[in-house]
Amino acid sequence: MTQSLVDAAIMSRRSTRAFTQEPVSRQTLTELLQVASRAPSGTNTQPWKVYVLTGASRAALVEKVCAAHDAIRANPALAAEYSEEYDYYPPTWFSPYIDRRRENGWGLYGLLGIGKADRDKMHLQMQRNYRFFDAPVGLMFTVDRGMGRGSLLDYGTFLQNIMVAARGRGLHTCPQQAWNVFNKIVLPHVGAGANEMLVCGMSLGYADESALVNTFHTPRVGVEEFVRWLD
Repeated sequence: MTQSLVDAAIMSRRSTRAFTQEPVSRQTLTELLQVASRAPSGTNTQPWKVYVLTGASRAALVEKVCAAHDAIRANPALAAEYSEEYDYYPPTWFSPYIDRRRENGWGLYGLLGIGKADRDKMHLQMQRNYRFFDAPVGLMFTVDRGMGRGSLLDYGTFLQNIMVAARGRGLHTCPQQAWNVFNKIVLPHVGAGANEMLVCGMSLGYADESALVNTFHTPRVGVEEFVRWLD
């Protein structure tokens, strides 16, 4: 693979939020995950564990988590029953991160015609996460709770490899932190061990290029904003 093809795979990756029902073969998924496993990890610990959900197993998880999500909507006090095992976001937001978050959120909702007061529409759009955005493949990633924080860094390289390798096969993905809050439902469903912590989920399949939501592309700051050159 030439450098230009690698760049094209990286640059064409996006968080896809609408998929077709075209299936992805197990052979393709196996090859993709094998390629992704070449990701680096501290002392080659390879801390990733992957659960691939398709068909009935995928549908059953969607039903369980959407039911819990709807129950919280009806009775917000139920949210106390669910929590993430690690802090993905900061406890208190601050600039420039809060500004980028708002730009992303309201840019997406604005495109979809969802206003700040449209609580029902917000709920339904959020629930699209728990339907894997209709993708035929759902992935759940876990790590052994006994591993150190550095294993999450290793995990990031593995997840990026999956997303880039998917693009090389004409597939799209959406990495999803949204599943983390429902880990008490996800982990038993996939048969994870008591020692496993949910890292995130991911939707994978072929993008529905006719969907309005897939025209949303997030901006990136320029190199000059995050690099300091020391000569």
